[in-house]
Amino acid sequence: MLTSVDTDLLRVLAEPLRLQIVTLLAKETLCTTHLIEETGARQTNLSNHLKVLREAGIVETEPCGRFTYYRLKPDVIASLAGQFADLAETARATAENNTKRSCP
Repeated sequence: MLTSVDTDLLRVLAEPLRLQIVTLLAKETLCTTHLIEETGARQTNLSNHLKVLREAGIVETEPCGRFTYYRLKPDVIASLAGQFADLAETARATAENNTKRSCP
Protein backbone atom coordinates (compact mmCIF):
# COMPACT_ATOMS: atom_id res chain seq x y z
CA MET A 1 0.00 0.00 0.00
CA LEU A 2 1.39 3.38 -1.02
CA THR A 3 1.74 5.83 1.84
CA SER A 4 3.36 8.82 0.22
CA VAL A 5 2.38 11.32 -2.44
CA ASP A 6 4.48 12.69 -5.31
CA THR A 7 5.84 15.80 -3.61
CA ASP A 8 7.35 17.23 -6.82
CA LEU A 9 3.93 17.19 -8.45
CA LEU A 10 2.38 18.74 -5.35
CA ARG A 11 4.90 21.58 -5.41
CA VAL A 12 4.03 22.29 -9.03
CA LEU A 13 0.30 22.32 -8.32
CA ALA A 14 0.60 24.25 -5.05
CA GLU A 15 1.21 27.52 -6.90
CA PRO A 16 -2.18 29.28 -7.20
CA LEU A 17 -1.84 30.38 -10.84
CA ARG A 18 -0.73 26.91 -11.95
CA LEU A 19 -3.65 25.35 -10.10
CA GLN A 20 -5.97 27.84 -11.80
CA ILE A 21 -4.49 26.91 -15.20
CA VAL A 22 -4.96 23.20 -14.50
CA THR A 23 -8.56 23.81 -13.42
CA LEU A 24 -9.27 25.73 -16.63
CA LEU A 25 -7.60 23.08 -18.79
CA ALA A 26 -9.66 20.37 -17.13
CA LYS A 27 -12.70 21.97 -18.76
CA GLU A 28 -11.30 22.66 -22.23
CA THR A 29 -8.19 22.87 -24.38
CA LEU A 30 -7.02 26.50 -24.46
CA CYS A 31 -4.33 28.60 -26.11
CA THR A 32 -2.14 31.11 -24.30
CA THR A 33 -4.42 33.97 -25.36
CA HIS A 34 -7.42 32.28 -23.76
CA LEU A 35 -5.46 31.59 -20.58
CA ILE A 36 -4.33 35.22 -20.35
CA GLU A 37 -7.96 36.35 -20.68
CA GLU A 38 -9.18 33.84 -18.08
CA THR A 39 -6.43 34.37 -15.49
CA GLY A 40 -5.48 38.00 -16.00
CA ALA A 41 -1.82 36.97 -15.86
CA ARG A 42 0.83 38.61 -18.01
CA GLN A 43 1.95 36.61 -21.03
CA THR A 44 5.53 36.07 -19.80
CA ASN A 45 4.37 34.98 -16.36
CA LEU A 46 1.80 32.62 -17.85
CA SER A 47 4.34 31.16 -20.27
CA ASN A 48 6.73 30.45 -17.41
CA HIS A 49 4.03 28.61 -15.47
CA LEU A 50 2.99 26.65 -18.57
CA LYS A 51 6.62 25.62 -19.03
CA VAL A 52 6.71 24.27 -15.47
CA LEU A 53 3.45 22.37 -16.05
CA ARG A 54 4.79 20.92 -19.33
CA GLU A 55 8.09 19.86 -17.74
CA ALA A 56 6.19 18.20 -14.89
CA GLY A 57 4.17 16.25 -17.47
CA ILE A 58 0.85 17.74 -16.37
CA VAL A 59 -0.03 19.44 -19.66
CA GLU A 60 0.75 18.74 -23.28
CA THR A 61 0.84 21.09 -26.24
CA GLU A 62 -0.76 21.04 -29.65
CA PRO A 63 0.49 23.50 -32.27
CA CYS A 64 -2.28 25.04 -34.34
CA GLY A 65 -1.04 27.59 -36.85
CA ARG A 66 0.68 30.38 -34.97
CA PHE A 67 -0.97 29.38 -31.69
CA THR A 68 -0.13 26.67 -29.20
CA TYR A 69 -2.98 24.95 -27.44
CA TYR A 70 -2.59 23.36 -24.01
CA ARG A 71 -4.38 20.26 -22.82
CA LEU A 72 -4.42 18.69 -19.37
CA LYS A 73 -3.12 15.13 -19.13
CA PRO A 74 -5.85 13.49 -17.03
CA ASP A 75 -3.80 10.38 -16.25
CA VAL A 76 -1.31 12.47 -14.26
CA ILE A 77 -4.11 13.98 -12.15
CA ALA A 78 -5.73 10.54 -11.77
CA SER A 79 -2.41 9.10 -10.59
CA LEU A 80 -2.07 11.84 -7.98
CA ALA A 81 -5.66 11.27 -6.87
CA GLY A 82 -4.89 7.56 -6.56
CA GLN A 83 -1.89 8.33 -4.38
CA PHE A 84 -4.11 10.39 -2.09
CA ALA A 85 -6.71 7.62 -2.04
CA ASP A 86 -4.01 5.12 -0.99
CA LEU A 87 -2.83 7.52 1.71
CA ALA A 88 -6.40 7.92 2.98
CA GLU A 89 -6.86 4.13 3.05
CA THR A 90 -3.67 3.75 5.10
CA ALA A 91 -4.93 6.41 7.54
CA ARG A 92 -8.30 4.61 7.85
CA ALA A 93 -6.59 1.30 8.57
CA THR A 94 -4.34 2.96 11.14
CA ALA A 95 -7.33 4.59 12.85
CA GLU A 96 -9.31 1.34 12.89
CA ASN A 97 -6.39 -0.59 14.37
CA ASN A 98 -5.64 2.25 16.79
CA THR A 99 -2.02 1.95 15.69
CA LYS A 100 0.29 4.22 17.63
CA ARG A 101 3.94 4.21 18.48
CA SER A 102 4.75 3.93 22.15
CA CYS A 103 6.72 6.72 23.75
CA PRO A 104 10.22 5.87 25.03
